Amino acid sequence: MTTIAITGSASGIGAAAAQALAAQGHAIIGIDIRNADVQADLATPAGRADAVQAVLERCGGTLDGLVLCAGLGPQVEPASKVAAVNYFGAVTLLDALLPALARGHAPAAVVVSSVASSQLPWDRNPIAAACETGDEAAVAAICNGAGDKGGQLAYAASKNALTVAVRRRAVAWGAAGVRLNTVAPGAVETPLLQAGLADPRYGKAIENFVAPIPRRARPEEIASMIAYLMGPQAGFIHGAQFFVDGGVDALARPTQF
Repeated sequence: MTTIAITGSASGIGAAAAQALAAQGHAIIGIDIRNADVQADLATPAGRADAVQAVLERCGGTLDGLVLCAGLGPQVEPASKVAAVNYFGAVTLLDALLPALARGHAPAAVVVSSVASSQLPWDRNPIAAACETGDEAAVAAICNGAGDKGGQLAYAASKNALTVAVRRRAVAWGAAGVRLNTVAPGAVETPLLQAGLADPRYGKAIENFVAPIPRRARPEEIASMIAYLMGPQAGFIHGAQFFVDGGVDALARPTQF
């Protein structure tokens, strides 16, 4: 039986991904801040280290898959926490668990980014350099210093940096025999989205964020793409980002792809 670790497994896309992959016969190691096999706070270095250690203990040092769904929305305060989970929480687990994945059977990893990752270009991303050098304190200072829009900045910038981090790892991960891709959802009916809708700063903008397919995605629709990318039918897909956004990216950037 293959073993797949999933962050953010307690709700939303992570829970849907866990259900979809478990239905395919995989053993799941769920990781979340509560209600999970491994309970850890990915906003902190200590929490990330605890998560890695617990996963390695549970899988015996050999992991067949990794799905990183844990993330925070722009309404979370302080804004630095958004970047801490969305970027540092993801890349730390990617790097720390690569050796275990390299020992796995047909290993693959999928990282959940966001359509917002393409709305803030890398060359205008204010936290880009600090993310690449691993300077979490500098990232926190930039996000917390951005005022009322700090959460929005932290969300888009962290998801942009995360997608770039995945793409920069394509060569090394390919050499290690581990496929790595990102999925970029638009608005999805999750507890995270509901919390954003309830926030007076961001609620109206989120409500007005309407895709060409005029509805929000269901978590199961994102999970189906994740399951596909984790499977053998996606064996030559690597270093790519897949938008599951109802056409938002095409609407916003019809000439950029």
